[in-house]
Amino acid sequence: MFENLSQRLEGVLKKLRGRGKLTEADVKEALREVRLALLEADVHFQVVKDFVAAVRERAVGADVLKSLTPGQQVVQIVHEELAALMGKEAAPLARADQPPTVILLAGLHGSGKTTTAGKLACRYRQEGKRPYLVPCDLARPAAVEQLTALGRSLEVPVFDPSGMQDAVSVASGGLEAARREGADVVILDSAGRHEIDEGLMAELQRICQEVQPDERLLVADAMTGQQAVSLAKAFHESVEITGVVLTKMDGDARGGAALSVRAAVGVPIKLVGVGERPEALETFHPARVASRILGMGDVLSLIERAESAVSAEKAEVLAEKVRTDSFTLEDFRDQLRQLKKMGPLDELLEMIPGMKKLAGAQAQDGDLAKIEAVINSMTPAERRDHAIINGSRRRRIAQGSGTTVQDVNQLLKQFSQMKKMMKLMTRGGRKKRAFMNLQGMPGLPGR
Repeated sequence: MFENLSQRLEGVLKKLRGRGKLTEADVKEALREVRLALLEADVHFQVVKDFVAAVRERAVGADVLKSLTPGQQVVQIVHEELAALMGKEAAPLARADQPPTVILLAGLHGSGKTTTAGKLACRYRQEGKRPYLVPCDLARPAAVEQLTALGRSLEVPVFDPSGMQDAVSVASGGLEAARREGADVVILDSAGRHEIDEGLMAELQRICQEVQPDERLLVADAMTGQQAVSLAKAFHESVEITGVVLTKMDGDARGGAALSVRAAVGVPIKLVGVGERPEALETFHPARVASRILGMGDVLSLIERAESAVSAEKAEVLAEKVRTDSFTLEDFRDQLRQLKKMGPLDELLEMIPGMKKLAGAQAQDGDLAKIEAVINSMTPAERRDHAIINGSRRRRIAQGSGTTVQDVNQLLKQFSQMKKMMKLMTRGGRKKRAFMNLQGMPGLPGR
């Protein structure tokens, strides 16, 4: 996501940072390129026009042009305006004064409503809540079965609409059942259409009148670009949506939807889908997304992913092993598995400032699989003490893992270097805790 836009903007702003003095003409020329980059990213033309005007007004002021670091200040202005364009602050999900909180998911066919319902239920479960799923899509074949299967895999109860012919009755009955079971959150998965029509909107309006949802979230595919804006406008006029969930943000979308929705429609993007895993639903943070677009990384989101993938207790156990020099290849393999839970490797590296080029050029999830295969081919004794792995053992390990002796040698060398690095970094008190929160990242030897 944002790859092409990010490359274009980085190139433009790099020119500005490299100059000791800026003129108004320099800023205007740079903003012309910024405008083209945003339009190519499928950002709504009116949003682009307003954005460029806001940046120009701030960037051509005397305080900026006469400062010692004008280029850096312009970059900061672009960052701030990008964040403002998307809403400045993250918009939290509503919570009812008296539970359960009722959330209605709306959208077209194929936008990912049912999958998002499951992810949302998983998110609430991780927060210690008791979610309850209600399948209001009676039109699409197997829609009820799909949500039921999702609920079963997540151990989340799903309302059974057997015998009901009307989505409004299902929503009402599901809400009553959820109250009886003491649910904290009720998630309504509504029907979609291939395109907006009066029947769809009328059904959503009746559901809203019946159950009065606390959140009316439009689920939109980020790949649709500007179409997501017109879609949001249509749903907002009909049922007054309170927020947007953008799905497939980990795909090849150009970014137009994320940069356009808030400014064009006036409703915030609240959540984004970033993968297929049940946990791959994240809060949308405008300032962090702006940082990633400008190549500044997103360390806070990376830390949050690490904290969700591993408990504090496990982190302390790891820290103790590092301190006592008892960190083994078995521990390293566990770290790799935790890292995989955090998402694709190239996506994680993009969150680290300065690592974006590395993410695209070198980092591959297959590298982690190869490392794990090598470790799995070792005996328990070899994993606990890699010093005993001599030449013949290395040949056996390479043959068993489908790799080469050079691969085994490289892993052992990098593992030794990594142990030294980890030990040094855990001596720094507060730095140690931050490092251990990112404990998956040492699983990138030699990167």
